[in-house]
Amino acid sequence: MITNILKDKSTKLFLGITAFFVANALIAECIGGKIFSLEKLLGFAPANFTIFGQSGLSFNLTCGVLLWPLEFVITDIVNEYYGPKAVRRISYTAVILISYAFIIFYAAMNIPPADFWVGSKQDAGIPNMQAAFGGIFGQGMWIILGSLVAFLGSQIIDVTVFHKIKKHTGEKWIWLRATGSTVVSQLVDSFIVLFIAFKIGNGWSWQLVMAICLVNYAYKFTMAIILTPLIYLIEKRIESYLGKETATKMKLAAMGKELE
Repeated sequence: MITNILKDKSTKLFLGITAFFVANALIAECIGGKIFSLEKLLGFAPANFTIFGQSGLSFNLTCGVLLWPLEFVITDIVNEYYGPKAVRRISYTAVILISYAFIIFYAAMNIPPADFWVGSKQDAGIPNMQAAFGGIFGQGMWIILGSLVAFLGSQIIDVTVFHKIKKHTGEKWIWLRATGSTVVSQLVDSFIVLFIAFKIGNGWSWQLVMAICLVNYAYKFTMAIILTPLIYLIEKRIESYLGKETATKMKLAAMGKELE
């Protein structure tokens, strides 16, 4: 039976996309604990601007944002060829597996360490490996909850906006439905994760939550624009792989239509 499944190109493509999507989501969660300076990465001094009365702000971002814009590109591709049910399926799969991963991380952090291992990296400047391990994998529960709720909510909004735009534009203006759905869903994503993790979980003021939200969204909005050409490139590769007729049938089926 597996032979028949793997002979079908559209099925193989969906399996590959799903695996890549889930892997990126999990990696983004794992590396999200590190904060980096976007200005320093690009060779500039920190911006130090003021929003909503919050001064000294700059583009200090979680490393997770390096991968999340790509997740929304993948979402748009799945939306285009497989439809909203497929987007929801891979989104639910990612949330379940990320939740499972954090359960395993939590268990691993609480397993009693071997005595020799705790001090095994002192020569490398790590006095306590157990504390270092916990610091890397032990994100706060509010951050985990906020991240998962924001991810799932933004995915649902992305697929909804994408199809509403496509119903009005048809096959034209891929950039509009792809970029439009992403910029809306990324705004929701940025707000939800900060609201749950830091407003509810840490008592941040509304001014600080909104200021950080706008800083994060500015980056995500910019990346959505920059990555728009990638949508066209991926679609060309998919049509080359599947064949134009099959690709057209899949797009129509994703919209609940049939090839006439």
